[in-house]
Amino acid sequence: MNLYSTIFAGAKQALDTAAGYVEKAISLKGREHKVAFPDTAYSLSLIYAITGKKIGTLGELEGALDLVRSLIVEKEQLREAENAGMAAAVSSEIIEALKYVVDEKPYEAPCMGFLTDAIIRGWGVGLVMDDIPGQAVIIGEFPDPESAAKVIKEYQAKGLLTFLVGKVIDQAIEGGVKVGLEFRVMPLGYNMTSVIHVVTVTIRAALIFGALTPGDWEEFKRYTYKRLKAFVNAVGPLSNYKVAAGAAAINLGFPVVTDQDVAEVPMKLITQKDYDKMAATSLEIRGIKIKITEIPIPVAFAAAFEGERIRKDAMFVEFGGSKTESWELVTQREASEIEDHKIVIIGDDIDTVQQVPGRMPLAVLVEVAGKSMHSDFEPVLERRIHYFMNYIEGIMHVGQRDATWIRISKDAYEKGFRLRHFGEVLYAKMLDEFGAVVDKCQVTIITDPDKVKEVKTQQVVPKYAARDERIASLTDESVDTFYTCILCQSFAPSHVCIVTPERLGLCGAVSWLDSKATFELDPTGPCQPINKGPVDDPVKGIWQEVNKTVERHSQGALSQITLYSLLEDPMTSCGCFECIAGIMPEANGIVIVNREFSGVSPVGMTFGELASMTGGGVQTPGFMGHGRQFISSKKFISAEGGPGRIVWMPKELKEFVADKLNATAKEMYGIDNFVDMICDETIASESEAVLEYLSEKGHPALTMDPLM
Repeated sequence: MNLYSTIFAGAKQALDTAAGYVEKAISLKGREHKVAFPDTAYSLSLIYAITGKKIGTLGELEGALDLVRSLIVEKEQLREAENAGMAAAVSSEIIEALKYVVDEKPYEAPCMGFLTDAIIRGWGVGLVMDDIPGQAVIIGEFPDPESAAKVIKEYQAKGLLTFLVGKVIDQAIEGGVKVGLEFRVMPLGYNMTSVIHVVTVTIRAALIFGALTPGDWEEFKRYTYKRLKAFVNAVGPLSNYKVAAGAAAINLGFPVVTDQDVAEVPMKLITQKDYDKMAATSLEIRGIKIKITEIPIPVAFAAAFEGERIRKDAMFVEFGGSKTESWELVTQREASEIEDHKIVIIGDDIDTVQQVPGRMPLAVLVEVAGKSMHSDFEPVLERRIHYFMNYIEGIMHVGQRDATWIRISKDAYEKGFRLRHFGEVLYAKMLDEFGAVVDKCQVTIITDPDKVKEVKTQQVVPKYAARDERIASLTDESVDTFYTCILCQSFAPSHVCIVTPERLGLCGAVSWLDSKATFELDPTGPCQPINKGPVDDPVKGIWQEVNKTVERHSQGALSQITLYSLLEDPMTSCGCFECIAGIMPEANGIVIVNREFSGVSPVGMTFGELASMTGGGVQTPGFMGHGRQFISSKKFISAEGGPGRIVWMPKELKEFVADKLNATAKEMYGIDNFVDMICDETIASESEAVLEYLSEKGHPALTMDPLM
């Protein structure tokens, strides 16, 4: 096989197919018919990244065929071969987009087709924190389902995102692989053109997190190579198109490992016929290093299982979820008070369940000791329980503190999972991740109803109250130090979060105390202290030392931010934000949209469309990403009048913030039940109807000074 001629043949084949699809679609729908993938602000993203132009109609899509033709130059050189591969990729994007034009639902389960912007943003924190260490793309067909399952499960166990294209999808399912978003194994489609849905994930990740300029294709390639650790496994016979697709992957910086004999290109294209070694070879060639902690439990343990949902018909037993008492606590002890690796069960184990699905109370008490350990670290360690338990195959963990909800699946139970295995996981991970401060760890698991209540009353409630009282007493004025958080710079190089007592990180996961503890745990890590010095503008939240720090950490991209203003130099966003605030001028207020809301807001944009304006480390006056908890802070857009400006939120978000926001509004404005004045999608989403509701309720934003 001549590699070059095969790539060129595949590119021309893809072009001819795309041209035929376009001609047929135009004859059916006309040139002005709209074309777009669902729920994305970047359509069509690959063409947009290469040319800087968005495609909106079939006529514009027809014009994009000229781009494909320009990329096919038949010279036997690597650059021309990679460009021809991109021609095949663009052709695939055209073909796949047209599927959504002619068919409202072109993909059926198990195939997923196009992955929305919301899905990519949902992976953001995992990518940033290396819970998702890389992306594996498997196209083709293995010799048998067992080989397919072996390779895929190895990637799954290591926490990678794994995308499947071709007959390998059926082989994976037959081999017992759990597929779907919650397992990080995504079957995209049986046709080879559906591999473009992986390419658009990487392109949109660059747009969302990197704030790259569409049209600067060389910068896109540098970004995808450096920051998005992906690779391709091309298995089974190599068609012309599959080889061309491999050339496109190499152009994006993603090496290809195949089980076929090919003319190898060092570090870009290699052969590996031993399926026991395929995963290791792929990780090595892409430079992905996996930190593995061996834990003695009878089921798999990996970040890939974090999103697993245990439905009622698959559940063996559940704890909490408002049906039984369920809490968890990490507390510091003296070294002499605990025994390292001691796991105590007080009460019945799950094998005593009389009726399936069963229901039991559950208390998880993790006691740690260490010379460098202190109480500020307790909530940091405690929040990691959520992740550690979710990484267990067949376990679902929701919530924290005394509002947890945990389910164990029938499958996990049948494999031998019991309560002591929770203890093994927590012991191993506490020492693995927090070995700098944890020297000894003891875990007590309680199911005895009386003991659960007794320990909660005596130890847990006082501990929670003390923590809450401490954080509530902290204000931005009462501390000398703020903290940076630059975790997200692995994807958004110019973004810098400034975390204060009254403004947590925009991802919602990093409070001021967390930042303080993180710095003490890792003095060279992402959270660094800022000796804030005198304030330049207390209304807008401007500090000279903060600005110097932001300029330094953003590599000069930013020179000033305000911590309390939406309209003037707002803090930047990465793409991992929980919510977005944006102005609604006609209401003299702002709307807030959370990531989970899929509808259109009163400003005429979805969460994804709003996010496209605010992500990637850029400042967009009038729009701002932020965490849920910041909404009820007295510092929330206080330069523009504070939380009283909020005129619309999705109902779920309203209910989440209601108690704290009502208390803040009562203190600031003397208003009772302020949340009832805020409109939501169950009341109205159209501008006029929203205004009518606000007027009826006498919303304070209507009488505030004009925003604009």
